[in-house]
Amino acid sequence: MPLIEWKKDFSVGVAVLDSHHRKLISLVNKLHDAMKNGKAKGVISGIISELDDYTKYHFREEEKLMEKIRYPGLNEHKKAHEYFTAAVKKYKAEADKGQAAFLSVGISVLLTDWLKNHIGMMDKKYQKDMNANGIR
Repeated sequence: MPLIEWKKDFSVGVAVLDSHHRKLISLVNKLHDAMKNGKAKGVISGIISELDDYTKYHFREEEKLMEKIRYPGLNEHKKAHEYFTAAVKKYKAEADKGQAAFLSVGISVLLTDWLKNHIGMMDKKYQKDMNANGIR
């Protein structure tokens, strides 16, 4: 059973961004499955690297769309993205030092909280503006 299941409530009304968010959820579930099966040590470093790469890509694309519509909450959004990127970078550095076994719970909590709170609250705020500008 996945840790987080995609729900209609997570949708931000922009298909490409919903697709990105689904990918992020799949990474959280991949880590959770590995933890449940006692295999986190062997996969966490790779998952963190994939997460690092994918979040940077997602944030760039999301911010481009916000810039395109002159979204008033862009600066606040960028700061939240910077916070998350720094947190993932910290976990990645620890994983690269061989501390992967101790990181799985911490990063799992970070990811779960981030996805539920950031997507569910902060990203939802741009839906109306995006849709009003023809971005669906």
